[in-house]
Amino acid sequence: MMRVISLVPSVTETLRAWQVEPVAVTRFCEQPDLPTVGGTKNPDLDAIVALRPDLVVLDREENRKQDADALSAAGIALHVLHVTALDDVGPAMEGLARAVGAKELSTPSAGASPAVVGAIPVWVPIWRRPWMAIGSGTYGSSILAAAGFEVRAGGTGRYPEVALEQAASIGARLVLAPSEPYPFKERHRRELESVAPVEMVDGKDLFWWGVRTPGALARLGALAHRLTSG
Repeated sequence: MMRVISLVPSVTETLRAWQVEPVAVTRFCEQPDLPTVGGTKNPDLDAIVALRPDLVVLDREENRKQDADALSAAGIALHVLHVTALDDVGPAMEGLARAVGAKELSTPSAGASPAVVGAIPVWVPIWRRPWMAIGSGTYGSSILAAAGFEVRAGGTGRYPEVALEQAASIGARLVLAPSEPYPFKERHRRELESVAPVEMVDGKDLFWWGVRTPGALARLGALAHRLTSG
């Protein structure tokens, strides 16, 4: 059995669904029964090397280049993913399956989302102090578009800093407040409502791709359908 370390939460979820058990993961992978080797941005490189993995899986957005370079310099084989859109998921998962020797592969596909009349303009914060939001060119904006939402960032770049006052002027009909990376909760609702009415959503559906993708698209599509038909 190949000894795989996953430094990407969505990859860890996918590997376990494929019956590929990583020998270690990050603490953000939310797999309490597996050993951890630090976080996605600050992995314990010495611990990783000591585990003598056959392969370490990373993602360009989740992990740092200097950590990848250090592991490569230590002679560790890497498989590096880069998923920035819904259409990237299938090819990325096929490549991952080959890299880890997965015998059974269910490749996620976009599938059909519920019929939506027009796209709902939304603002999607991902951080607070400073306020940051999902912008264009991201997996989150891509899956939301497929589900029937139009992401309005209020600034340029993939994850721009946007003050609430500025976000309130971009014409968003709704704020989608995700549970991660910043853990938005009910106590933040009143503050966010200065922009638009608020819907709390599972952040994993916006940022974890892989075996989760079809279900996430269905859940987000159902939300868009409810909002437009209600």
